[in-house]
Amino acid sequence: MGSLTPSPKPWIETPLIESSALSKAAGCRIFLKLENLQPSGSFKSRGIGALLLHSLLTRPSPQQVHFYCSSGGNAGLACVTAAKTLDRFATIVVPFSTKPLMIAKLKNAGAYEVVQAGDNWKEADTYLREELLNKDEGGVYVPPFDDPEIWEGHSTLVKEVSAQLKDKGEDGADAMVCSVGGGGLLCGVLLGLERESWGKSCAVLALETKGADSLNKALTSGQLVTLPGITSIATSLGATCVAQKALELAQNRGVTSSVLSDAEAAMGCWRLADDERIIVEAACGLNVAVCYDGRLKKLLPELTPQSKVVIVVCGGSNVTLQTLMTYRKEYGWIEGTTTDDQEVPSTLSAPTNGADGFSNQWGWMDGDEWHDQDE
Repeated sequence: MGSLTPSPKPWIETPLIESSALSKAAGCRIFLKLENLQPSGSFKSRGIGALLLHSLLTRPSPQQVHFYCSSGGNAGLACVTAAKTLDRFATIVVPFSTKPLMIAKLKNAGAYEVVQAGDNWKEADTYLREELLNKDEGGVYVPPFDDPEIWEGHSTLVKEVSAQLKDKGEDGADAMVCSVGGGGLLCGVLLGLERESWGKSCAVLALETKGADSLNKALTSGQLVTLPGITSIATSLGATCVAQKALELAQNRGVTSSVLSDAEAAMGCWRLADDERIIVEAACGLNVAVCYDGRLKKLLPELTPQSKVVIVVCGGSNVTLQTLMTYRKEYGWIEGTTTDDQEVPSTLSAPTNGADGFSNQWGWMDGDEWHDQDE
């Protein structure tokens, strides 16, 4: 690796677009903050990127820094992508249960090494700390969500939203919607809102899926709650306990917390693909799901047709076309009471009686054409 030179930020300013289809479905003005366009494919480029950049600026020997992360998901991808941008190495340790697709994505993104160890995240993380990090003087540990520098990185999202709305002639948002795993994004959003003139009046809707709802349980009990495990398909929300800071900020702010089903999260994925041609994983799909069937106004009844709601399209790389096909086939029944607005494209494309609505006419090509296991 070369010497440390002024480096570009490991994240980018993402577009904020007003969605006609989702606005019609929700009955208010829906703006999508497209974090799926970040270099790593998710919002984590902001927080993880900020942490890595801070580490290089504060270390006595930044040229010797080597980053270590025990996430085979979006945090790991963000770590590798940011490290490559900053001209540094990143080693990722994942459990043996990690899917080959994610390992291939980590390697393709430029990981120095992808090590498999342990049967779960805790065992992989222990191996990273004891066998790798402790033996590297230049090693820097990269947590997935629980760090002040990560929260500050995520807060840049709100600053961008404020400037982008101003460019559109709007004075801030009336509500922001984001999903919650460990709470890093929520911390960033809440900290960012504290710094905006319109932030105090902006409602915040924090969403989780059943089986990955550690924030909702913590808010209900008034203290941190550790889930026995993650049973939701939204595995990127798979933190069994949220950050203490996330709970404190959510309590102080009066955040609206809601838990959706896996079926609703899956519905949000394929309907977003039909309505806006955007592919995201289930952890992001639930943010969009609230736009349909009156869910958003039930959760935030003060919204009017002119209310401006910013939905963080957090992105995520754990999704393929086959994933969407499966979601549509297995969870199509949820659209039995779908919106009847015929101007919303996904209303017309909604499956009937669970039919998947996809053609497999060309599926055979994958068996004959693609063989590179590093792709």
